[in-house]
Amino acid sequence: MDVVRVGIIGIGNMGSAHFKSIHGGEVEGMKLTAVADIKPERLAWAEEQAPEVTRFDDAIKMMDSGLVDAIIVATPHYFHPVYVTEALKRDIHALSEKPSGVYTKAVREVNELAARSKATYAIMFNQRTNCIYRKMKEIIDSGSMGEIRRTNWLITDWYRSQSYYDSGAWRATWSGEGGGVIMNQCPHNLDLWQWICGMPVRVRAFCKEGHFHDIEVEDDVTAYVEYANGATGVFITSTGDCPGTNRFEVSLDGGKLVAENNKLYMYKLEMFEQEFSATYTKGFGTPKCEVIEVETDGFNPQHNEVLRAFAAHILRGEPMVASGVEGIKGLTIANAMYLSSWTGETVELPLDEDRFLEELNKRRATSRRKEDVSVVLDTEGTYGSK
Repeated sequence: MDVVRVGIIGIGNMGSAHFKSIHGGEVEGMKLTAVADIKPERLAWAEEQAPEVTRFDDAIKMMDSGLVDAIIVATPHYFHPVYVTEALKRDIHALSEKPSGVYTKAVREVNELAARSKATYAIMFNQRTNCIYRKMKEIIDSGSMGEIRRTNWLITDWYRSQSYYDSGAWRATWSGEGGGVIMNQCPHNLDLWQWICGMPVRVRAFCKEGHFHDIEVEDDVTAYVEYANGATGVFITSTGDCPGTNRFEVSLDGGKLVAENNKLYMYKLEMFEQEFSATYTKGFGTPKCEVIEVETDGFNPQHNEVLRAFAAHILRGEPMVASGVEGIKGLTIANAMYLSSWTGETVELPLDEDRFLEELNKRRATSRRKEDVSVVLDTEGTYGSK
């Protein structure tokens, strides 16, 4: 095999973006050979764009056609583990859009299947290609600034109007989307948070549902976490703040790292705080601190790099940006946030997956779908949009 024949399941916003990049020759090692979508108008769009690409109204038929070596799953969230499972059963390589699913129990079953399958399983964690976050992880992993003491991510620049939520019957519903800002906008942030800082051991969260919008799911979240080494963290997000902020700060023994406005700053102490505290004799005072704008390699290729690396792994065994089995980590934090908010309790990890699913199903049972979707958004995706 010298090229991976790819089929896309779901050609709405993100699926159509992948369609255009692969069909346009932007992804080395990939060829778009098929698409599947349940909406006739999306298949008609695909025919206009690329009549040579075979179209299916059923994803299973596409996988059984012999036309694809790999699939990209870009459907609503509940179907991500469903179609990845069907692909892996057929030894067809699978790349899932984020999140890996809505609840960890389903994703864990996929991970167990992936361990037995001959096929590759990847996930679209394109923010891991961002030079800022890669450099943060490199510095923290090196140990040069000591252990993490505190993490704070204020990520409120996800503003959405009511018309956004009114654009689809499934949007912002427990039965259709499985959540709000945590499940739709923040999977990348939750993945980066744990990728860079590690997994917490307990979570306490407050998720306000329909706080800024006429929706049944959360659009405002404040969460507090604790780590095994005693460090603490706070994660705040919203789709109602305007203007919003994106500031990721990690405090360590030797200073802190701050990512904001596409720049990374290091606040480097002259000596670790513990040493200063133990040796300083004049009462009031702080160790000297140097502020440095950290140089990165400037490389931030995003979605196309995830796709390229996925193909390269299939063809030559090269490293992927993110294995699909890693998707359960950020999703675990998300599920713990929901469970904590619903029960008013601090949630200990590992997560009680059965209890979470029971609580989620209560909300799915009474979830209301919009009957009259009067707002129609452009569904031709672009990687440049937020």
